[in-house]
Amino acid sequence: MNLSKGFVLSLVAILLVLSALLILPFLQYVLGAILLAYVLYPLQTRLEAYVSPMVAALSLVILAVAGFVAPFVVVLAKVVTSAERIVNDFDADSMQIGVVESWIEELTGQEIDLAGELVNSGREIGTIVFERSIQAFGTITFHLVGTALALFLVYYLLKDGDDLLDWLDRTVPLPTGIQRELYDEINNVMWGVLFGHVSVAVVQGAVAGVGLVATGVPNAVFWTAVMIVLAMVPLVGAIPVWGGAVVYLYLTSEPLLAVGLFVYSVVVVGLTDDYLRPFAVDRYAKLNPAVILLGILGGAYAFGIMGLFFGPVVLGALKAALRVGLDNWSHIDERDIG
Repeated sequence: MNLSKGFVLSLVAILLVLSALLILPFLQYVLGAILLAYVLYPLQTRLEAYVSPMVAALSLVILAVAGFVAPFVVVLAKVVTSAERIVNDFDADSMQIGVVESWIEELTGQEIDLAGELVNSGREIGTIVFERSIQAFGTITFHLVGTALALFLVYYLLKDGDDLLDWLDRTVPLPTGIQRELYDEINNVMWGVLFGHVSVAVVQGAVAGVGLVATGVPNAVFWTAVMIVLAMVPLVGAIPVWGGAVVYLYLTSEPLLAVGLFVYSVVVVGLTDDYLRPFAVDRYAKLNPAVILLGILGGAYAFGIMGLFFGPVVLGALKAALRVGLDNWSHIDERDIG
């Protein structure tokens, strides 16, 4: 290796490290943008037959924002409605502070000014809230910037997706045929993981929601949507919701319904996850369920929430690279590149 090549390699290594430092603070948003652009790209190619790439990409970004904001607004409205109902049902006269103070004095033998203590506590809480508000403002600003960055990335990944693929073809030092085979393997893993996560979560959450509706649990539709989201997390799944529903039914003097919901959730909902997820992942990603579980849990620790999707993809891509590389090792020659 001559001095010029060594300099180029050193420069590339330094710039890669600096680029990684720039990306790491917003890694979750970058990975989320890549995942969303990957899912929307087939629609992008179809829309480009009728409109320009810019219009197609912008339309899909708006659609993605609406698809996220609409459920968020529904959930927020549900929370606000519940809070209003609690406030309306609250009777201020029911707080008999004097009676409570007398009861505490009889029990402990000490006179307590409960109203004064509440006022002092309120002041202390207000001071803490004020101090934390600055940190909260910084956190909110960071997430707003990250969200805006993700939307810009999705837009440009969709609009310039073809150019990016062409650049990869020219840059990756592998023959075109081997590149296509490798990309096809990774593509199968990506869709397999997505199908295994999303579709199985929808089915599992819906099946669990049927149990909530059948047993008369309040706000069953809302909690079904929550279970669909939680079902994407392995080992946890919809258990917190249907488990809480079982406790709720028992505490409201419905022990038979509680037992019925428990049995239904353990047997039917559990079998839905146990059988559908391995089937979906094995059929499309060709990965052992144990590898998928390792990728999900390890990815969550390494990459955060986006690791639930990208963890299995990394292991699947490793498997694909090893298989394609070993199968074509003798055919990889510098004369074939390009």
